[in-house]
Amino acid sequence: MTTALPVIRKDLDAGIGQLQWTVNAYTLTYAVLLLTGAALGDRFGRRRLLVIGLAIFTGASAMAALAPDIHTLIAARAVQGVGGAIVTPLTLTILSAAVRPEKRGVALGAWGGIGGLAVGLGPVIGGAVVSGISWQWIFWLNVPIGLALLPLAWLKLEETHGQQERLDLPGLGLVSTGMLGVVWGLVRGNEAGWASGEVLGTVAAGAVLLAAFVAWELRMPTPMLPLRFFRNRTFTAANLVSLFMYFGMFGAIFLLSQFLQTAQGYSPLQAGLRLLPWTGMPLIVAPIAGALSDRIGGKPLMLLGMSMQAGALAWLAAISSPTLAYSEIVFPFMIAGAGMALFFAPVANVVLSAVRPEEEGKASGANNAIREIGGVFGVAVLATVFSRYGGYRSPQTFVDGLSPAVYVGAAVVGLGAVSALLLPRRRPRPAVARADADARV
Repeated sequence: MTTALPVIRKDLDAGIGQLQWTVNAYTLTYAVLLLTGAALGDRFGRRRLLVIGLAIFTGASAMAALAPDIHTLIAARAVQGVGGAIVTPLTLTILSAAVRPEKRGVALGAWGGIGGLAVGLGPVIGGAVVSGISWQWIFWLNVPIGLALLPLAWLKLEETHGQQERLDLPGLGLVSTGMLGVVWGLVRGNEAGWASGEVLGTVAAGAVLLAAFVAWELRMPTPMLPLRFFRNRTFTAANLVSLFMYFGMFGAIFLLSQFLQTAQGYSPLQAGLRLLPWTGMPLIVAPIAGALSDRIGGKPLMLLGMSMQAGALAWLAAISSPTLAYSEIVFPFMIAGAGMALFFAPVANVVLSAVRPEEEGKASGANNAIREIGGVFGVAVLATVFSRYGGYRSPQTFVDGLSPAVYVGAAVVGLGAVSALLLPRRRPRPAVARADADARV
């Protein structure tokens, strides 16, 4: 998707705000529905809901490919987010149930490595498709893959359940509308004016609804998000790091992927290939980091990864120019990619180890929701900074907006590195204790 943004902008005559919504429409619905996807899987069967989520995502991909205008594309992306929100937390809970506790770090490291392969190949394949065919085919490609996965998931995965509780529909409504109000205000700030009634009203209404969500969850006997999770230092710190990581990373990638095409004139395929030092590193580093997390815990890996990511983003912000030689950005791209992998590999293990086995679905959903919310805010805030100082008028004006925006992203990821210091020195539930707990369950 990121490599296609410049082409979509021209083909559908989209502005920066509409481009943000092609990303945020997905991540917003994805983020607010992750907890619901996890709860539905626990109640009605994880395999069954995984298949339903795959079907929704596949159908929405076809809808996006057929979109005649930017508004239809944004709507299709929102529906894709619904499918993704059902699938993602269930992959972790299904995997967690399928492996022994002492092998969880290795398994989740492999999961991160496969995710890294997708991240690495995505810009290259997307760039090749956009350059050789059209941007619509970045969505058509999902359709045969989805159709192939549907029978495989149904026939090969075992059905598992978690705690079967009543769905918290009021909580879902409050958090969904609250997030929509806040993000709407952030995205519309530059265009409508930060002091306008629209922006102030939507942000204020969103904040009130989110506060109401917290109050509601505290009253519910079976909440969608058990707030007691956040009394656990490990759970809270890991999610805070995730929030800051996705804020800085998603916002920076949203702009840097356009930089290679808009400011430096590369084709989508050329841009995708040049992103490989960044996006391809998780494939190499994540499995190693996953195995190490079983031995040394997640804290040192996450601290190092966040520090590397923050430093790389600050480096890229400092050297960016329309005439910047590609050789000068390869090394910071590699550092950013390795840092990203060092974060991705242990974070799932750290989060799941902080809760009881029967609560892993909710914990996985909460972590995925929080980090995707970070991504929504990151794209919105960094695009706002970009629009304040630059624009698409020329390569130089693009860089004028890019540099301060990426500096902001680097600062936020740096806050994530500081937050990683809050993690305990050792895992709160060692493998032996974990195995005993699983045996009792």
